[in-house]
Amino acid sequence: MIANTPKLPYYAVIFSSIKTNESADYSEMADLMVQLAQQQDGFLGIESARNELGITVSYWRDLDSIKKWKENTDHSIARERGRKEWYQTFKTRIALVERDYSFEK
Repeated sequence: MIANTPKLPYYAVIFSSIKTNESADYSEMADLMVQLAQQQDGFLGIESARNELGITVSYWRDLDSIKKWKENTDHSIARERGRKEWYQTFKTRIALVERDYSFEK
């Protein structure tokens, strides 16, 4: 589903990853992280797709909201497990969204 984002500007956190073969508890933790992120002040929405390359984009009101999410205890635990177990490699990018366009049939 495409996230319904608010009036510009806002921020996007783009998380690109390639998983290892280890997947114990991965889906459950990913679902939990989405649920927790949705409860965070400043969270605006999320979009995710996974094939060989996984890309998750979460949208945030401001940089402070992103910082607070990064400092969330459960999110920190998930990041550590990701480094140790689930990801072969990953990259996180933070971008200011200044323009967006949409189309719908």
